[in-house]
Amino acid sequence: MSFIRKPVPLAVSLALSTLCAHAVAQGTASSATSETQLMTVVVVGSQPMDADLNSVTLDAETLQAMRAATSDTATLLRDVPGLSFYGAGGVSSLPSIRGLADDRLRIKVDGMDLIAACPNHMNSPLSYIDPTAVATATVYAGISPVSAGGDSIGGSILVESAAPEFALQGQGSLLKGEAGAFYRSNGNAMGGNLAATVASEQASLSYTASYAQADNYKAGDDFKDYAFTGRLGHTLPLDEVGSTAYEAINQALKFAWKNDGDLFEFKYGRQHIPYEAYPNQRMDMTDNVSDQFNLAYTSQQAWGTLKARAYYEHTQHEMDFGDDKRYWYGGASGGSAATDGVPCSPISGGMAGCAAGMPMYTDGKNTGLNLHAEIPLAGRDVLRVGGEVQAYRLDDWWTPSGAGMWPYTFLNINDGQRDRYAVFGEWEGRINRQWTGLVGVRHETVKSDAGQVHGYNLDTFPTSGAGGPGNQTTDAVAFNTADRSRTDHNWDLSALARYVPEATQTYEIGVAQKTRSPNLYERYTWSTWQMAALMNNFVGDGNGYVGNLNLEPEVAHTLSLAADWHDAGNETWSVKLAPYYTHVKDYIDAVRLPGQTGTTNFVLLQYANQSARLYGVDLSVHALVARGTDYGDFTARGVVSYTRGENRDTGDNLYNIMPLNARLALTQKIGAWRNTVEGELVARKSDVSGVRNEMETPGYGLVHLRGRYEQKRYSIDFGIENLFDRFYALPLGGAYVGQGTTMANPALPNYPQWGTPVPGPGRSVYAGLNVQF
Repeated sequence: MSFIRKPVPLAVSLALSTLCAHAVAQGTASSATSETQLMTVVVVGSQPMDADLNSVTLDAETLQAMRAATSDTATLLRDVPGLSFYGAGGVSSLPSIRGLADDRLRIKVDGMDLIAACPNHMNSPLSYIDPTAVATATVYAGISPVSAGGDSIGGSILVESAAPEFALQGQGSLLKGEAGAFYRSNGNAMGGNLAATVASEQASLSYTASYAQADNYKAGDDFKDYAFTGRLGHTLPLDEVGSTAYEAINQALKFAWKNDGDLFEFKYGRQHIPYEAYPNQRMDMTDNVSDQFNLAYTSQQAWGTLKARAYYEHTQHEMDFGDDKRYWYGGASGGSAATDGVPCSPISGGMAGCAAGMPMYTDGKNTGLNLHAEIPLAGRDVLRVGGEVQAYRLDDWWTPSGAGMWPYTFLNINDGQRDRYAVFGEWEGRINRQWTGLVGVRHETVKSDAGQVHGYNLDTFPTSGAGGPGNQTTDAVAFNTADRSRTDHNWDLSALARYVPEATQTYEIGVAQKTRSPNLYERYTWSTWQMAALMNNFVGDGNGYVGNLNLEPEVAHTLSLAADWHDAGNETWSVKLAPYYTHVKDYIDAVRLPGQTGTTNFVLLQYANQSARLYGVDLSVHALVARGTDYGDFTARGVVSYTRGENRDTGDNLYNIMPLNARLALTQKIGAWRNTVEGELVARKSDVSGVRNEMETPGYGLVHLRGRYEQKRYSIDFGIENLFDRFYALPLGGAYVGQGTTMANPALPNYPQWGTPVPGPGRSVYAGLNVQF
């Protein structure tokens, strides 16, 4: 494997950025010194870990610099070693830690275990909080303490909004706020945020709001030879990535009250996404409304700390074909060979009729209750115990729209239920001056079930019979007559140890068994009909998926090591090397349905348990290159990650494994200025999943420029991403199905053709302003 490098332009870019900052700083240095609050940089790979082993924590100041560059909260974590992202919508990337993604991770937002309520996982957990609202983010890579969550095998991500603020004693009242706005040139993205707090010494009331909107973005070059979208009179330029537009609105109201050692918090959050298009899915989000109620109590007792939380989330989700995808189907619309669907009156008549889109609806209700206690023991030892309950309900139905989708409603998942009951205990403490350890055990009972189903062709639940269009009756009968209730008893074990022989060395070792039960879509989607299967896909590979009632929970055994060498103060330099190995029993991969034999086309698959292993290494470095020069301080940092994933039963590669990649940066600090030149290097992805016909992607190198000017009451962020407008394919972006006739899968010119990965964005200039008052 080889990287693509451009050292001369990188040096020129750094010189220009440095000279500009130096020229301005010379005239403002004296005034800026007293007013500037310099950013606290948390450099990955050199984190102080006084409380949490095997974790990386990013605080608000560290996250601020990236907020103007993205509306996708997951990508704020891009510099964490071992972390990458499955491509999705503009605000909904799916994080992957060391090759394990989506539901294989435990992701909590303000203490809530959020769940994607969508057959394409469009409303991913981190999409429910705007980047401007994130105050801290903690990532446990590979091995996480049992207290950080269960029902996962790939680590944990804990994201928190700002803690409530109160007036100081004797201050009487507190009134503060902030407002911000941003603009990004590629896709004409724009938005803003607002926050306000009014508080007394005991009560606090805060409101936050954000808005983000973007059109389709453009790649660095033409990547297709067709312009049609399936809509009469609507075409796309050859370099425009169809179905990448979005609009998102987030609001939250938080009330807090404290008295002595007690703190009560209540937060109501509402998200509305009027639309979010997806270039790697055959459908688009046409509406998403989520209401979240989050009640928390923290009490400081003589024996320790008690934390309780109750939450409820209700998500109402809608999908259909967006503006860049064909809407009218059936013979009356021109038939399958037509480049554009002709508007017609929705009628049945099978494929000779007319269908007005394909409306799909999902209703998810997520209720949780957590009770945790932290008890200090002798010395610096801590005992953590707790219990958690989560009840999840899901309905997924597709209303009739005509042609073959007629005359009744298709029940994709009917009365889906998934309940978790968990208890855990964990000890963390100092064994001696050099050794620190953490040991925990967790047990979860996971119960799942689903009701009977039927296809478009019936309005009753069949328990006998066969046939139906696309075998809808045959498949429904098999599902309805099967035992659908499942109960899993899952054990998690974690043990971590840190050894510090001297002030310049730290070593860590961790072993764990982590367990995850299948989600509702993996177990309970039932139709082998091509059109229905294509709609059930949350990995963006263009293929169709069918559930499997016989799936067993995934059980992962992980060994994780880390060696961290640094200066005595852990300030001027560090090098951290972290190899790992994971073996997964009953890994949920996929097998092809009968007759699916092609190698250069999209296929139909069914989820299946198999054996897998993942291994790799993360390297992170940082160094203070120069301090106190006429041009300020210079810090270099870098993160290099390599992951390999293999199916041990078939010898195939696991899907969507990020190839060897690196992020290198040189940052200048001078007065109120912070300027960064960043290189992003990715090797060719050639280890691809054969069963899914996953596409290879070429290697590439990108250069980004970032700047920040910060004063006490305001800050300005600006930059250029993909400075040289390079064309590249996203290694984890999936298959491009962002325009045209996306409902079905024949080899016709007007249908999405296998072989085009989703391209990354071309050059984009961005700027953001934040004002505090």
